[in-house]
Amino acid sequence: MTIKRALVSVSDKEGIVPFVQALVEQGVEVISTGGTKKALEEAGVTVIGISEVTGFPEIMDGRVKTLHPNIHGGLLAMRERQEHVDQLQQHNITPIDLVVVNLYPFQQTIAKPDVDFADAIENIDIGGPSMLRSAAKNHKHVTVVVDPADYETVLTEVKQVGAVTAETKRKLAAKVFRHTAAYDAVIAQYLTDQVGEEFPESLTVTYTKKQSLRYGENPHQKAAFYQKPLGATSSIAEAKQLHGKELSYNNINDADAALAIVKEFSEPAIVAIKHMNPCGVGSGPSIETAYDKAYEADPVSIFGGIIAANREIDAATALKMKEIFLEIIIAPSFSEEALTILTGKKNLRLLTLPVGQHEKPELKVTSIHSGALVQEEDTLGFDDATIQVVTKREPTETEWEDLKLAWKVVKHVKSNAIVLTKDNMTVGIGAGQMNRVGAAKIAIEQAAEKATGSALGSDAFFPMGDTVEAAGKAGVTAIIQPGGSIRDEESIAKADELGIAMVFTGVRHFKH
Repeated sequence: MTIKRALVSVSDKEGIVPFVQALVEQGVEVISTGGTKKALEEAGVTVIGISEVTGFPEIMDGRVKTLHPNIHGGLLAMRERQEHVDQLQQHNITPIDLVVVNLYPFQQTIAKPDVDFADAIENIDIGGPSMLRSAAKNHKHVTVVVDPADYETVLTEVKQVGAVTAETKRKLAAKVFRHTAAYDAVIAQYLTDQVGEEFPESLTVTYTKKQSLRYGENPHQKAAFYQKPLGATSSIAEAKQLHGKELSYNNINDADAALAIVKEFSEPAIVAIKHMNPCGVGSGPSIETAYDKAYEADPVSIFGGIIAANREIDAATALKMKEIFLEIIIAPSFSEEALTILTGKKNLRLLTLPVGQHEKPELKVTSIHSGALVQEEDTLGFDDATIQVVTKREPTETEWEDLKLAWKVVKHVKSNAIVLTKDNMTVGIGAGQMNRVGAAKIAIEQAAEKATGSALGSDAFFPMGDTVEAAGKAGVTAIIQPGGSIRDEESIAKADELGIAMVFTGVRHFKH
């Protein structure tokens, strides 16, 4: 079907002038509105004003201009139905064959830190989505374009045959409904947040494709990476890649886990991740010292790991990092010398992003078959807990520091989880075990002689005294755990017997 008449009304005017000029050269008559009409006329393109078509002026500051039967009749008429054709003629409505519309910038508006509610509401587009949906519904007869990236495809087909193929029209219609659904999802979320509705009766989420991935967790699984609109700035989705291979599915997951832990620290810190669990965490007066501790924590598992830092990587630290195989290094920045050193490794991925402490908690959406689980992020820290020393002996100053570190890390380790810490570093980590004493044994075995004088953190309470007994035999001198078991007294008595200082927090940190 030859394109004879087009309606053009866009907020994003990128490429619109040459596109419409080319349409006019192909004999297409163009209707336009407001700022788009002005831009086209200033470029010397002849267009028809919307009011000439509707016979009614644009009113209410442009709120009402395209919501008219002369527009939507021209979009929705089914040309193969004689009844529709007769009604077009009866009401003097000319069919519209091409719609080029993109919407008021609602997302960009609410992203402004000083936006007020009235301004946000004014940037909710009504006429645009209505035209898009009408055209997309009737895509058998109407070509609809919402993305400037599709101008070239449409123009090429129009120049070749005077029309757009049925296959292209269907693809463009599908994109329109994805676009309007995403647009409405952002509006719905904004208004839901404004009224403080935490878990509404329906949850509409939208993400924008950031990149295609070679595969998912395994080579036989297809995958892609999507980004949440207006998400946290200190997110892997916002990272700038300076060097190295393209990120993989597993890289992204591990990098996200590394960032979650390093955000716990205000002092210089390094986190090393393998398979979504920390293998080494260190902090200190400098980022080099923090790296030394993270490396020393587990020099075997760090090989092939993901590193996250909360300070600039300097030359001294970069030289040490260069000595081993790492997949990714994430940091707020890299010094020029560090960048020169690390870019010598062809495949090493270097990412920068503002690594601050935790931002406002987001809702975490976890997919299950035919459903989703939604919860707040676990951002509760040591200062949020109700700390209670339950043993006869209180922790020493040094033990308190080790306990705080253990508590920061253990909430990011898969349950059941046990973390041993000493001298501002992890020395043993037991993750994802079916029973707690099993996790403790793994952490103790990894720590070896470093277990002596260490502190132990547990993500949940001890159901009996066996974990305390195993810790005491290994030389652990302080324990931090939530408490709350019906057998707490057994654990407390065992700690007193072994001279261990034990602290209850009242906060559980399961991570499944």
